[in-house]
Amino acid sequence: MIRIGILGEIGAGKSFVAKNFGYPVFNADLEVSKLYKNNKRIFLKLNKKLPKYILSFPIEKKQITKAILSNNSNFKKILKIVHLEIRKKLNIFLEKNKNKKIVILDIPLLLENKICNKKDILVFIDSPKKEIIKRLKRRPNFNTNLFKKFKRIQFTPAYKKRKAKFIIKNKFTKKSVSVGIKKVLQRVL
Repeated sequence: MIRIGILGEIGAGKSFVAKNFGYPVFNADLEVSKLYKNNKRIFLKLNKKLPKYILSFPIEKKQITKAILSNNSNFKKILKIVHLEIRKKLNIFLEKNKNKKIVILDIPLLLENKICNKKDILVFIDSPKKEIIKRLKRRPNFNTNLFKKFKRIQFTPAYKKRKAKFIIKNKFTKKSVSVGIKKVLQRVL
């Protein structure tokens, strides 16, 4: 199985590119949302660590945001609980797709949390900065302070670009992405 890890800045279109590869995708953001909505155990763990913020089940994103913005230790507590569960979900996904030729890993903190392995093929999604900012501001519930906090825990785009074997230029059109994906697949298959 070939594992392709998608790297890039917040808002660069990583999930859009990942979906367009046409292979099974592990989308960590989607899995985190499911945990907050459906996993009572995660709620109980978070509620125990952060009783002032995590008040009700299903967990609302605004509860998480409030906890993260109030102080850095809350953010670390959330990450510790959530990422452990995400690793389990990833292992289930990999086991389920072990006979697939390729799987795509759409995990925002792929490098930071040492989730990728040496054989993974890393692809950096390079998008125009102005377009990223414009798109982020259109997102419902976009919070500048939260965005800055996430940026601080991530490796720089320059570092991610150096780590990547391929770079896909995302001009936020299906055509620009398809050309990049085609080049990657031609080289790895």
